[in-house]
Amino acid sequence: MVTLLDTVGTKSPRHPEKAKRPDTEMLRKPDWIRVKAPGSAVYRETQQIVRENNLVTVCEEAGCPNIGECWSKKHATMMIMGEICTRACAFCNVRTGLPTALDPHEPENVAKAVEKLGLEHVVITSVDRDDLADGGAQHFADVIRAIRARNPRTTIEILTPDFLRKPGALESVVAAKPDVFNHNLETVPSKYLTVRPGARYFHSIRLLQRVKELDPQMFTKSGIMVGLGEERNEVLQLMDDLRVADVDFLTIGQYLQPTRKHHKVERFVTPEEFKSFATVAKTKGFLLVSSSPLTRSSHHAGEDFAALRKARQEKLGLA
Repeated sequence: MVTLLDTVGTKSPRHPEKAKRPDTEMLRKPDWIRVKAPGSAVYRETQQIVRENNLVTVCEEAGCPNIGECWSKKHATMMIMGEICTRACAFCNVRTGLPTALDPHEPENVAKAVEKLGLEHVVITSVDRDDLADGGAQHFADVIRAIRARNPRTTIEILTPDFLRKPGALESVVAAKPDVFNHNLETVPSKYLTVRPGARYFHSIRLLQRVKELDPQMFTKSGIMVGLGEERNEVLQLMDDLRVADVDFLTIGQYLQPTRKHHKVERFVTPEEFKSFATVAKTKGFLLVSSSPLTRSSHHAGEDFAALRKARQEKLGLA
């Protein structure tokens, strides 16, 4: 007897690894988390450019609350190497599973989209690609160089995975000379097993430190979410760890739970607490700090890059 399975038109679940997890409580969002729904004419124009160039954006895939604001300014964070991640972080809404092959036309498509959008500053991120020998490092480098060739005046910020157990990967990305190298710690080390189980906290710290060793002039950046059950003193220690690695820019934002199957929001951190984190971080020596409930790694990235350059010049007495 043969059983035929009709798979035409079926769609795999977005988070198969989370399907059997018990539902968690989703706390009601406070007033300071509310954002306006997208829908402006410029928003739709940005959306059309993204679609026409077959691009994936982290704005959509991760369900960013700032998409309406950013796309209405023609700011979009490009997510390269597909929309399927090889890891299953408990906080993330990006699809997980077995990724598809890399698109050889993607570097040029991204470069064309940057040109059409008229971006002065662009952010490029990616899914984790543990299935690739170099974790996708060469593809990152190809995208950076394609953008440079078509948009020589555009500054480039990258938000990379950790390239865990991928010798030589980081070096090839740094050699492509992005203006800002961002790699997010996401949370404090005590939460890694439950929030970011595929990563290693001190490997991520070392990766950021290594970027500065390879290119001392390259800006480095990292970000975390709060509201995952971390203690205040853990956040302050994380700041010290990043400063030991000579990281220039720190972002701190509120974790927002995508579904009941994801890690729960333990609490909503108040705007006053975010201001306190910013004050402490500045005293620890970061050139720039963005700390607020709706802060995200790529939010206001262009304005932040200008502020970052100015802060360095002032520190060196060149302003």
